[in-house]
Amino acid sequence: MENPKPTVSLPLVLFGAFDRHNFGDLLFPHLMTALLPGRTFEFAGLVGRDLRAFGGHQVEALGAWGDERPVQLIHVGGELLTCTAWQAAVMLLDPDKAAEAIARYDAEPAAAATWAARQLGTVRAIPYVVGREGIAGSGRLIFNAVGGVEWMAVPAAAREGVRAALGQADWVSVRDHRTQAALRAEGLDCPLCPDPAVMVAACFGECIATRQQQGEVKDVLEAFSEGYLACQFSADFGDDASLDALAQGLSRVAAGSGLGLAFYRAGAAPWHDDLRLYEALQERLPPGLVRVFRSLNVWDICALIAASRGSVGSSLHGRIVALSHGLPRISLIPPQQGARPVKTAAFAETWEPDTLPRSVTVDGVERAVMRALAVPADVLRENAAHLRACYLNSQAQWCGLLAP
Repeated sequence: MENPKPTVSLPLVLFGAFDRHNFGDLLFPHLMTALLPGRTFEFAGLVGRDLRAFGGHQVEALGAWGDERPVQLIHVGGELLTCTAWQAAVMLLDPDKAAEAIARYDAEPAAAATWAARQLGTVRAIPYVVGREGIAGSGRLIFNAVGGVEWMAVPAAAREGVRAALGQADWVSVRDHRTQAALRAEGLDCPLCPDPAVMVAACFGECIATRQQQGEVKDVLEAFSEGYLACQFSADFGDDASLDALAQGLSRVAAGSGLGLAFYRAGAAPWHDDLRLYEALQERLPPGLVRVFRSLNVWDICALIAASRGSVGSSLHGRIVALSHGLPRISLIPPQQGARPVKTAAFAETWEPDTLPRSVTVDGVERAVMRALAVPADVLRENAAHLRACYLNSQAQWCGLLAP
């Protein structure tokens, strides 16, 4: 009798935008490895990067492996369905080179697309979306809780490429009702799944608690004995009118609640957060009210949020990490947003109780924060537990499709 051939385990490749410094994207591969124990992983982005100094991963460019071997490719989450090649390429540069590229190409879409394709080594218009061309043979193709709230702003040809890739997948779930409705209009019926970051407290609570007892987080806790709000604002809020409104609203919140303010960055990549904005805002606030948190380590950021009395900011994952710890939170709408949908609002509308404020303009900060702080703790805890259950139920379905 012939011996049976040994089962070959297909590599599990985690793919996403964790090749740059962005809080949520850096968390995704950690969550996947914690939620899929006993497996080995490879970490892929659009370019090779080592982000371990920030608590991230050593990332390889997806194309470095070629497309000849069968793999199990998991799109780990994030707003992947609408991130264009131009946006991705700029965010992968250092700040000086990003400024040069924007000055040269921002007003020339055709030239920008050509430059981005050359930078990234791919002609995909939406480069963080990979279809069957990225795997071979019996490989699996998974899209886990992905987002795309600005779907209609994406050019039609690019949308068609994404639609084709999603249609080839073994599993697609989306993280908000707006993305779900947009894809349904394209003939794709995708189930909802909350963002993987709802699992942060459950998966890494011990690690996060340890980080609270050291370094900058410990310093913030000691500085604000009555507690503090973890605050984050993207570079979009850097105009004088926005800074003045934030200063007025936050100073009134602090006076009414007795809480301090800890300003942190949720991303250091271009088009994310700017330390100069925090320094300008600090100058507009009373002395001693603000601590500017300088660490960019993903676990320090988690610890700062988890130890706070609530979260204020424009970062979706700042909000979701607060949610996972059962904390009050509000999200801010960038001043240039206009009528375009906001991913923070889309997520909150889909998954959070009506008693919590969702997205507000800078003029509404005081009222929204005080309302959020008044939400009963059990409501926040129950919401967090419900979303954990929803996420695990969804993951169990696509995990059943993976090869051993």
